[in-house]
Amino acid sequence: MKAMVLNRIGAPLEWTELPDRQPGPGEIRVRVGACGVCRTDLHVVDGELPHPQFPIIPGHEIVGRIDAIGSGVQGLMLGERVGIPWLGHTCGVCPYCAMHRENLCDRPRFTGYTRDGGFATATVADARFAFPLGEQGSDESLAPLLCAGLIGWRALGIAGDGKRLGLYGFGAAAHILAQVAKWQGRSVYAFTRPGDHTTQAFARSLGATWAGGSDEMPPEPLDAAIIFATPGDLVPIALQAVRKGGRVVCAGIHMSDIPSFPYSLLWEERQLLSVANLTRQDGLEFLGLVPQIGIVTKTTRYPLEQANQALADLRAGRFDGAAVLIP
Repeated sequence: MKAMVLNRIGAPLEWTELPDRQPGPGEIRVRVGACGVCRTDLHVVDGELPHPQFPIIPGHEIVGRIDAIGSGVQGLMLGERVGIPWLGHTCGVCPYCAMHRENLCDRPRFTGYTRDGGFATATVADARFAFPLGEQGSDESLAPLLCAGLIGWRALGIAGDGKRLGLYGFGAAAHILAQVAKWQGRSVYAFTRPGDHTTQAFARSLGATWAGGSDEMPPEPLDAAIIFATPGDLVPIALQAVRKGGRVVCAGIHMSDIPSFPYSLLWEERQLLSVANLTRQDGLEFLGLVPQIGIVTKTTRYPLEQANQALADLRAGRFDGAAVLIP
């Protein structure tokens, strides 16, 4: 197998040839057809997440076909197409797992962060955390759904049932979630980098009611706002944009520090919440709805060996939608 490997913080990924790996008990080996490039991969490369494993193969939006099955695996078949998400293993016995909140597991393992991921021609995964994908849609189009889609879906549930929804940071997750929200009959208000008229036009093409810079207020108060961008100073801005009793949901795994803000922005029962990881139930619910919703992902394709360029382009905001690596 070949992989793009991160050997130390801040270093470029290195094209590496590795021995083929065999799945252990309860595991499967997947021949990777496509792997999305997520902002969390940037956080891993930049050392913004604690205690990474080195060397590590990043990538957690994996679509591929099973080509080896370890002992004890049930319900999956050789040749079946599956998706491998960020949450790659949970202990099953801690208090959070017992409460069916496995996204908060005390001893989790994460794909592309604490276990090898999909910036490779093959990967080994815990079979319990592999989602059957069926045959509808291309590998490339499905890959962003495995994190951008799933985290957006969980964030939408936490945001509540409000009809006016603000999305701060209109990248991979928001461009998927905008389509879900429109399908649900909500109005989407898209917030981009100030002056980014190209992305604002992209948001409107996906049905956004309004699109503007993050330095602007929406034309009417929002019921809820979801922040996908990383700057912490968006939190008080979003709180100012939501109505009394509204919610602001921070959907990223990492944000810069949130600046102090007057209590008046939080008063009147506004709520500030965060999203952590996902559960397998999130995956089953969301992926089961994808064919009904008719989600169309906008992707920019890169060969696997150009993973460093894909990460650089993501950091610079050089494309709309999602980047996808193709082995």
